[in-house]
Amino acid sequence: MGSDRLRVCKRLGLEGQVTEPPTGCGLYAALEADDGAGERLAAALARADLSAVLIAPAPGRTLRAEEAKPLLQQARQAGVTALVLDDVELARTLGADGVHLAGRDNPEAAYRAAREALGEAPVLGVEAGISRHAAMMLAEGGADYVGFGAPPNLKDRDKARVRRGDMVAWWAPIFEVPCVAFDVETGEEAAALAADGADFVAVTLAAGLAGRAAADLLADIARSLGGGTTS
Repeated sequence: MGSDRLRVCKRLGLEGQVTEPPTGCGLYAALEADDGAGERLAAALARADLSAVLIAPAPGRTLRAEEAKPLLQQARQAGVTALVLDDVELARTLGADGVHLAGRDNPEAAYRAAREALGEAPVLGVEAGISRHAAMMLAEGGADYVGFGAPPNLKDRDKARVRRGDMVAWWAPIFEVPCVAFDVETGEEAAALAADGADFVAVTLAAGLAGRAAADLLADIARSLGGGTTS
């Protein structure tokens, strides 16, 4: 655990909690933008201590500035790091804290292009898929964090979850760059990934999910991580 991990964990909202590279696991919310997104976010912020919020389009839609802007403002007013999924130009226009790049065939090239456009200050995290080589190249290239997921569109989710855990367990003891475990759906999953060494677990607050359900989900996962809930 070194200075890179401490620096990024501070940038993702843990600066008031750590003065040394953290051993705990933070909570990261991926918020799908729809008419109820603001309500979901407000309910989530009221029940759990979030390190970051990623604003993403609802499935099959494109994220629009008029949708993203109030959500970014809402997160930042709560002192939470606010990121945008994939859209570098939108992130720059709205002054987001950074960008998360979802999984793709050539994540290293996408990272280089995004970093050139964003500059060094914004947070830039990248999902590495199942490639250990890609994850290492991203870290070496300066990515602020790498992500490992178990996307819901995969046919064999159980296999994907095992693979995600294996990637986290391989990464955590070796590399300073933090890792985020995506597509976490239960407190049990979150606890297991935290035990494997994940620096953050990411929970999707899906379009159509009621605010209370979103809050209850995050509160349950926060409890499984050892705290960070409010009544």
